[in-house]
Amino acid sequence: MDPIQSVAPPLRGRVILSQDWVRASFLHWRVAPDAVAPLLPAGTRPDEFDGSSWVGLIAFRMERFTLVPGPALPYIGNFPEINVRLYTVDDEGRRGVLFRSLEASRAVTVLGARTVMNVPYQWARMSIRRTDDAIDYRSTRLTGDRPSSRIVVRPSRSAVEGDPLADFLTARWGMHTVLRGRTRFVPNEHEPWPLRRATLVSLDDELVAAGGLPGVASRPPDSVLYSPGVHARFAMPL
Repeated sequence: MDPIQSVAPPLRGRVILSQDWVRASFLHWRVAPDAVAPLLPAGTRPDEFDGSSWVGLIAFRMERFTLVPGPALPYIGNFPEINVRLYTVDDEGRRGVLFRSLEASRAVTVLGARTVMNVPYQWARMSIRRTDDAIDYRSTRLTGDRPSSRIVVRPSRSAVEGDPLADFLTARWGMHTVLRGRTRFVPNEHEPWPLRRATLVSLDDELVAAGGLPGVASRPPDSVLYSPGVHARFAMPL
């Protein structure tokens, strides 16, 4: 397998939407590839770094959600999000992510994403607060068993540069999803994440377990990173 591309390849196909991801915190845990493989769609397998697959819990604020070529959508295009994701590679060698869940506070956005792209968005009550030098993300799902998450992260001023693991976990240029019974790859591009080291102040999470990975978030994460954000664009599924 070739090394991960830290710079996005040019998008193939028509751009269909764009969005900003800001105040992003990345928590990651090593897991055995065999624990992840049953959760992946046909035609994909766990992507590995140093012999491990990885589970991500990613919290951020979505801003300026835009259906291209239209304008940014007011209100429904700005909201907090927390997602649980896995790392995939398909039979054509395309590396991406697979979302197990995505919490969002806009019901219409949740419905649209589930309907059009079959992405497992969940409606939740959410907030992001800055307290002194820490960022406090909170979410409680409003459906089903109502799993919740609270993540408090303290970003440092220490930049991350030349770190192959950080590239592996954040430089992802597409997602895998299942559309009309077929596994599809939805490509995206954005500038390289401006990453910093971060400290996990506290974590009380039920989302990772609800995503089919019990016990993972009960131990300290193996990687904690922070970024002020990027601007992302998505093209039609391949």
